[in-house]
Amino acid sequence: MTPLHIVVLMGGWSAERAVSLTSGAGVAEALESLGHRVTRIDMARDVAARLADAKPDLVFNALHGTPGEDGSVQGLLDLMGLRYTHSGLATSVIAIDKVLTKQVLVPAGIPMPGGRIVASAEVFEGDPLPRPYVLKPVNEGSSVGVAIVTAQGNYGEPIGRDTMGPWQEFDELLAEPYVRGRELTTAVLIDRALGVTELRPRSGWYDYDAKYTDGMTEHLFPAPIPDEIAEACRALAVQAHQVLGCRGCSRSDFRWDDDRGVDGLFLLEVNTQPGMTPLSLVPEQARHTGMSYAELVQAIVDDAMRDRPA
Repeated sequence: MTPLHIVVLMGGWSAERAVSLTSGAGVAEALESLGHRVTRIDMARDVAARLADAKPDLVFNALHGTPGEDGSVQGLLDLMGLRYTHSGLATSVIAIDKVLTKQVLVPAGIPMPGGRIVASAEVFEGDPLPRPYVLKPVNEGSSVGVAIVTAQGNYGEPIGRDTMGPWQEFDELLAEPYVRGRELTTAVLIDRALGVTELRPRSGWYDYDAKYTDGMTEHLFPAPIPDEIAEACRALAVQAHQVLGCRGCSRSDFRWDDDRGVDGLFLLEVNTQPGMTPLSLVPEQARHTGMSYAELVQAIVDDAMRDRPA
């Protein structure tokens, strides 16, 4: 291994800033333990100048959400001629947008829930889909701004204008049918599926707090599911990774209606910049396959140095 000068780009101003800072800190420590020289940059509006001053061999993109995951930072790094980890501009633009992701993956034979874009104001007039259904922002991750609208009218019937929910933060939302059942996720590292984890929140559902609060969600690996479902998750995750053109690692999230067998398995989204925190699923799955956190970080670095031109 040749020691490199690596900028770890983290933080930023998205709703996932705190998670990104934790991911970035872990990555930076791992890189230093491997002998690399690390410059930590908490992304601000002067990021281009700071990157130009640093002159790194590689940028490890530990940002989550916009603008670090939506193609904006990728475009900047491309223009600056800097190598960087994870997916490139086009893939990032598509994968952050749940509608574009469906338009690419569904024709490739990957099952995803249906749905449509609705103006947030529309939900105050009536339900855009039969209840239960899900409302979510088109281009946020980590379950930010997701609302499950149930038949019991938990937000009102119709949804109240003053009721807290994503309709107060976003002008448009994606409405999808709610898929009952179990939460599954599969990490892909350089075109190889690491396994399948079942996520069982101890209360409620797998929202932002359940993802990032220790003890709120039970992680079961390998997931206690039939072999055909596990194999389908692995195959679909790799296929989605390849069809979208992902680099490095990605994580595909699924819902499985266990009353319907393989026909009840649906891909919800593909995360092109999965978390690297102590509670994150990609490091956890890698560890179960015998790969340490530092080895995972190095594998992502090696992939970026090998596949992306300077």
